[in-house]
Amino acid sequence: MTEEGGVKIIHLKPPIIVREFAVALGLKPFKLISELMEMSIFASMNQSIDEAVATKVAEKHGFLLDIKHRGETAAPVVTPEKAKINKEEKAREEDLKNLAPRPPVVCILGHVDHGKTSLLDAIRKANVAAGEAGGITQHIGAYQVEHGSRKITFLDTPGHAAFTKMRARGASVTDIAVLVVAADDGFMPQTDEALQHAKDAKVALMVAVNKMDMKGANLDRVKQQMQERQIAPEDWGGETVTVPVAAIKGQGISELLDMILLQADVLELKANPKAEASGVVIESQVDVGRGPLATVIVQRGTLRVGDALVCGPHYAKVRAMFDDQGNNLKEAPPAMPVRVIGWSGSPDSGAKFTTAKNAREAERLAEEAEDLLKKSTVTEDAVPKDISLDALFANIAATSAKTLRVVLKSDVFGSLEAVKNVLEGIKSAKVSLDIVASDVGIISKNDVLMASASKAVIIGFNTKQENGVTALAKHHGVTIETFEIIYELGDKVKEMMADLLDPDLKENKLGGAEVRQIFPVAKGFVAGCLVTEGKINRGITARVRRGKESVFEGKIGTLRRFKDDANEVRAGLECGIRLDGFDGYQPGDRIECFEIQKVRASL
Repeated sequence: MTEEGGVKIIHLKPPIIVREFAVALGLKPFKLISELMEMSIFASMNQSIDEAVATKVAEKHGFLLDIKHRGETAAPVVTPEKAKINKEEKAREEDLKNLAPRPPVVCILGHVDHGKTSLLDAIRKANVAAGEAGGITQHIGAYQVEHGSRKITFLDTPGHAAFTKMRARGASVTDIAVLVVAADDGFMPQTDEALQHAKDAKVALMVAVNKMDMKGANLDRVKQQMQERQIAPEDWGGETVTVPVAAIKGQGISELLDMILLQADVLELKANPKAEASGVVIESQVDVGRGPLATVIVQRGTLRVGDALVCGPHYAKVRAMFDDQGNNLKEAPPAMPVRVIGWSGSPDSGAKFTTAKNAREAERLAEEAEDLLKKSTVTEDAVPKDISLDALFANIAATSAKTLRVVLKSDVFGSLEAVKNVLEGIKSAKVSLDIVASDVGIISKNDVLMASASKAVIIGFNTKQENGVTALAKHHGVTIETFEIIYELGDKVKEMMADLLDPDLKENKLGGAEVRQIFPVAKGFVAGCLVTEGKINRGITARVRRGKESVFEGKIGTLRRFKDDANEVRAGLECGIRLDGFDGYQPGDRIECFEIQKVRASL
C-alpha cells in the first residue's frame, strides 16, 4: 500500500481473492463477505470477485485500488488534485508559446465628487456625469478607448463608501489603478480607503490630481500628502507617476493616457489569445426583453459568439456581444470588456467565468455548482439545534423581537451588493433587519406575493415595476418604496425600523398650583389653590406632590373659580381643585398638571 496526496492506494494483481482483499483493506474476511452480501454478491473466502466490485468496496473504505495486469507497467495514479495541476501546467506551457501583448486594464478610484466620472468622460469624450443621480456612479461599467493606435480598458467603479466591496473586486481585475485626488480638497477618507485597496490588490499605482483649474488648487500640498503616505511623486524622488489634470476642460488627459501606456510597457502585459476564453464578470443585470446581461472582461483567450460559458451556478450560450458603444461584436480578445447576452441568470459581480465544450456541458457544470451551493447551505442548516429550556426562551424572545423584513430589488448586481452593504451597516439593538430576498430585475408580482407571505416591505433601487404590481401590493397590504439615491434609501429604512418600535412616552408639564386651604363639599374635600405656573385644565391628568414624593395621580374632576365651574385657570389666579377619588389634601401640597406625548423611538 502506498500513499499519494493524502489518498491511500492498494496495489493488487488479479484474480482478487476475498481473503487477501480483506487483509489488504484491514477487515476481517467475514465482515467483507457480509458487505458483499449487502451488494447481492455471494462469495466464499477463497473465491475471486470482480474488479469493478472490488474498486467500489475499496472506495467505500477510503482506498484507491490499483490493479496491475500481467505485462503492464504500473500506470501512474492520478488523483483529482494532480489532474487539476497537470491541466494548469499544460495551460501555462501553451500560454508561454502563444503570448501576445494585451491592453492594460485601468481602474479609476478616489473620493466621491473628486471627478472620477468627469475624468472618464474627458477620456471617452462623452458626457455621462450629467445623468448621475446624487453624484454617485450607480453601475460598474467598463470602456475601451484608443490612444495613439493602442487600446486601454477602463473600469468605472462607483466611488461611494457603500460600494467598497465592489471596488475591492474591481481592483482584482486591474493592472493599473489611477487614484483621483482633487487639487483643492487633497486626500479625503475615501481616498485613503481607495489607496489601501490598490495597495492590497498589488496593482501599479498612478495619481491624477484633478480640478487644477479650480480656485484653491494646490498641487504641492497634494504631493506633500502623497509623501506622507509613502507614495512619493516621481519629481520628488519617489516612484509614483503624478499627472495634473483638469477633467472638465480636458487638460492633461493625453499626458495621463501616455503615462498609462508607459506604465503598461513597464508591466509587459501579455495574454494568450488562442486559448479558451476565461475572465471576470464586472457587472450583471436583467434587461426587459433581452433577459440577464453580464459585462465581462476577457482575461485569457478569445470569446466568440456561440461559445458556452459557465460562471458558478449560471451558464450562458453567447447569443450576442456588444461593446460599450452598443456595437455588435463577433469576438472579444484579452482585456476587452463586452456585454454578453444569453445567460441563464445574472451572475455575481467579480465571479470568474470559463468556457465549456458545449451548452449541455455548461448547463451540467452550472447545475453541479448549484448543488454544491445548496448542499453547503443545507448542511449548515442541518446542525442539531440546541433544545434546552434557555434556548427555547431565547427563541421566544427572538421571535417577539421587532424585525423589519425586506425584499430587495435592484437594476444591476453591483448596486444590489452596495444596498445590502448599507442595510447591513444599520446597527440597532432594538430592531433587527432581515433581508428575505434580494435579486436583480424589475419588481414583479412574485416579489409582492413573497413579501406578503413573509410580512416584508419591498425596496427597489433604480428599478421599475411590472404592470399590475401596485394593485396587487395594495390588495395584499405590501409597502413598495423605490429610490435612486442610496443615502435616501438608508435613511428611509432607518425610519421604517424606528416605526416598528413602541413610541417613547414623554411627559410634558402644563402647569402647577399650590394648595393653600381645604374646603369640605358634599362629595368630600376641595383644595383651594393658587396657580403658580402654566395653567390648570379640567379633565387633564395631575398628581399631588407632598415634599418630594407623589401622593396621588388622577384626573382633575372639579375646577372652580369662586362658585362657577371653569375649564381653565391660568398662573396668578386662585381656584378650587378636586382630583377624582382623592380627598387627603393638606396645605402646602403641590398639584402638577401634565400630558403624556408619544415620540418616535430612536434606533
